[in-house]
Amino acid sequence: MLAGKSAVLFDWDGTLADSMGIWTETDMRLLRAFGGTADPADMQRERDDVLRRFRSKPDPYLAYSAYLKERYGWTQSPEEIRDKRYELSRDLLENEVDYKPYADKIVRRLKAAGYALAIVSTTRRSNMDIYRTANRNIIGKADIDTYFSYVCTAEDVANKKPDPEAYLQAMRVLGMRPDECLAFEDSLAGVEAAVAAGIETVAVYDAANEADRARIEALADRYIAGFADWPANELP
Repeated sequence: MLAGKSAVLFDWDGTLADSMGIWTETDMRLLRAFGGTADPADMQRERDDVLRRFRSKPDPYLAYSAYLKERYGWTQSPEEIRDKRYELSRDLLENEVDYKPYADKIVRRLKAAGYALAIVSTTRRSNMDIYRTANRNIIGKADIDTYFSYVCTAEDVANKKPDPEAYLQAMRVLGMRPDECLAFEDSLAGVEAAVAAGIETVAVYDAANEADRARIEALADRYIAGFADWPANELP
């Protein structure tokens, strides 16, 4: 699939980074701090549903915090809840998040072979800055500033995935056409965004997206369980 390609575009959370679980852990810590109980799997499903509904709001996480305030009867303001959530997530972002198995090796091999690499994510820039400057796992294996020519974050686009804007933006910055690019995604919204941008797309399994797995496999050009399953004869 790399034949004829000049750039490889990666989603970050759940694709390159094993990071999806930290948000459920953050919310569980938030419950312990402010009061309330929930099953982690139920918490993840509820959060995903609420954030999907609030996706078009200027600050979906502030809206989510307001939802949590009402859901659990907390006395703190939505702003205080949001800020506490960010505080709790900081430790996880800095110390717990790591590349998925073999992902950093793929990044290094592609870079050494001369491919232009980009991260196409709609995570907050402040989170990416933690990965860039403070996360020793990421920095020690394949630091973002060295290996990636461009990083797209939530603040760089008006429309989040499944809108293709983030991929169109990355291609503009890199000066590439869709047929010159290969995209890696883990979520249904991410695969939909890459495909809508006209890019050949590989879906990478992540447990957080198990419910959408059949739809992801049907839409993507290829589906892999992990980067270690990428055929060796197709790697540079």
